[in-house]
Amino acid sequence: MAAACARSLGQIGRHAFFTQSCRTGNVAAIVPRISVPGSARAYGTGGARFRSKLLSAAPLRAGGRALGCAFLLGGGIGLYQTVKFNFQRHFAEEEAEESSSEVKFTLYQYKTCPFCSKVRAFLDYHGLPYEIVEVNPVMRQEIKWSRYRKVPILMVDDTVQLNDSSVIISTLKTYLVTKGKKIHDILICYPEMKSTNESGKEVIEYNNKYWLMLSEAEIEQLYPEKDSRKEEMKWRKWADDWLVHLISPNVYRTPSESLASFDYIVREGKFGTFEGFFAKYVGALAMFFISKRLKNRHNLQDDVRQDLYKAVNEWVSAIGKKRKFMGGDRPNLADLAVYGVLRVMEGLESFDDMMEKTKVKSWYRRVEKAVQHHEGHN
Repeated sequence: MAAACARSLGQIGRHAFFTQSCRTGNVAAIVPRISVPGSARAYGTGGARFRSKLLSAAPLRAGGRALGCAFLLGGGIGLYQTVKFNFQRHFAEEEAEESSSEVKFTLYQYKTCPFCSKVRAFLDYHGLPYEIVEVNPVMRQEIKWSRYRKVPILMVDDTVQLNDSSVIISTLKTYLVTKGKKIHDILICYPEMKSTNESGKEVIEYNNKYWLMLSEAEIEQLYPEKDSRKEEMKWRKWADDWLVHLISPNVYRTPSESLASFDYIVREGKFGTFEGFFAKYVGALAMFFISKRLKNRHNLQDDVRQDLYKAVNEWVSAIGKKRKFMGGDRPNLADLAVYGVLRVMEGLESFDDMMEKTKVKSWYRRVEKAVQHHEGHN
């Protein structure tokens, strides 16, 4: 409608400006035909001499041109205002729709937890805004409302609770790819299973947690290379079942490393003054001895650094020299998982040693850049 009105105004303006009535000798379009009763002459239709005298006056010619210009100017201003209004309304509606459909994420975490770091890497890479609630690792009052007492926990719109880092990542990735399913409906595909671990303690596991719940068409689009989906799942599981167990024995390898690690944990975590002092010194000593038990449990070498070096070099070899990431030109879920686990060692001696004595540095910096720049946002 706005375009039609503008066209009409423009036509009127052009007609008034370019019509023959603006030329000397033609007054038919300017002076109306007025008939006087009883007279055979219609004023404005007189002879050529009469018309010529009437229109030879400059003011009348200028008035005609001014009228045309006025119509053109009015039409242009009207079109501008109409288009401006429509664009403003369109963008306002889009913003309102986006704000109303935006999902709210709240992550309950320990900053130095490798599983929490995995989730943050995924959220940051995909540019998903989220709030962080740092949980006190001693009292855990921040998650007292949850029967699931581990972190990370991700709350969606304060109503849907996602537990376990791999379940969180698989659920959100499915949600981002499908765009038609609700998170609550996707979560049903990852049922809880209670089991007993080696120590006889009851634990909760989740079925299918490395699977994305996609259609065949979506799978082909997300995993164009043959076996790339299986490869991603394999290395995601490897990060959870092997790589993550190399972190504690390495960051608590010696008393001095253990103290440095707890200094970092206390500084970055949520501790009270007394809790922080106790955790730093007593916790550091305790974890030094616990790391020795972990080394035996996971059959690690006496020099646990060698196991760390071997693991990350194995990861780099699996990527190969022709790919920037395991996902090709972009990080996939395995890239983000391995990066998230290794990232918790940053600032510690174990991290510096790993970057210096393995081939992981170039890949690590590429993923770091991709995560910091939210390159998976689109």
